[in-house]
Amino acid sequence: MSKHLLFVALAGHGHVTPTLPLVEELVRRGHRVDYATSGEFGDAVTGTGARWVPLPPLVPFVPPAQVDAAVIAFWLRHYFRALRATYPVLLERARTDRPDGICYDVTNWPGRLVATELGIPAVRCIPNLAENAQYSIDEQLMEGIPPEHPEMAGLGADCAEFSAEHGVDLDVAGTMDVTEAVNLVFVPREFQPFGDTFDERFHFLGPLLGRREQREPWSPPDPARPVLYVSLGTIFTEQPEFYRTCLDAFGDGPWQVAMTVGGTDADALGPVPANVEVRARFPQLAVLRHAGAFVTHAGMGSTMEALCYGVPLITFPQMPEQVANADRIVELGLGERLAPTALTADVLAATVARVAADPRIRANLQRIRRSIDDGGGVVRGAEVIEEHLG
Repeated sequence: MSKHLLFVALAGHGHVTPTLPLVEELVRRGHRVDYATSGEFGDAVTGTGARWVPLPPLVPFVPPAQVDAAVIAFWLRHYFRALRATYPVLLERARTDRPDGICYDVTNWPGRLVATELGIPAVRCIPNLAENAQYSIDEQLMEGIPPEHPEMAGLGADCAEFSAEHGVDLDVAGTMDVTEAVNLVFVPREFQPFGDTFDERFHFLGPLLGRREQREPWSPPDPARPVLYVSLGTIFTEQPEFYRTCLDAFGDGPWQVAMTVGGTDADALGPVPANVEVRARFPQLAVLRHAGAFVTHAGMGSTMEALCYGVPLITFPQMPEQVANADRIVELGLGERLAPTALTADVLAATVARVAADPRIRANLQRIRRSIDDGGGVVRGAEVIEEHLG
């Protein structure tokens, strides 16, 4: 029987993009899907066959090069203020056009509150490492941030004000990790720390890629030369010194390099060698299909996409969550992590060459790809949602 679903994910490519193949699969199965998100993703949502529900935009926040506890505390309160504006929009939408289920991103607690308020079954989508009593990324993020920190104290006051205004129960913990009856995790169980301790409420589907590669094709200029892909994602891109180090490390070398620089002015990097192509962005999946190695910030989306294609990883994490991903990559023998304090062109070049040639890493990548296949992907995700909704 066809169902009506409301997906909720305010912002962030790493949070919205992994859900789109699942939405597309649900639409293909005959379900009606509405997707509440910011205008940045309106076209992507309608491209899946879903209807876009506009949410108030997230005020831009450009993080500094070094993310410390103070920055994280500021971000948590900044993000809360954006999310609180989405709650009345979602509540009114669900009241006037009641869905059969609400599927919300792990960071978007208003979706949970609306589902609870109206008695609607909920599904939580987790595009990063999941949490339970044995493992918590939130504890790592909050390390060094005391409750009396001005931003955290302010966040507590904000939660109390919000609760009083809307007649709900919300504290700081309620804005972090709250397990649902159904939790869809977009990583393979083998990549999850303490993966065997997660109960039947957690479904480790693995990464969901959909048809993005077909929609954004790319081929290397020289099919005979190995491809190195360099990208620090979509947020932490103001790293001109890092990009110059890459140019020094790989210019006129054996690799043909595809390097994204986001908002960084490419002209300010100086001369670009002939074997390096610099763009604000590349069609990542299409590049990864050809890549022999990937220098990455270790964001979960990029990490999972690389693992799908069996690409060795050289990580340069920019924030605690990415550090956790980078550490897991090393633990599983899928690549190496760069030390930013000792990063030189020679070190970078040697690390990439070593990782790309390591047969143990190649074998481990094949193993993790089998774990990804076992997760069931979009098909299993759609089945779990259908089973949950009856």
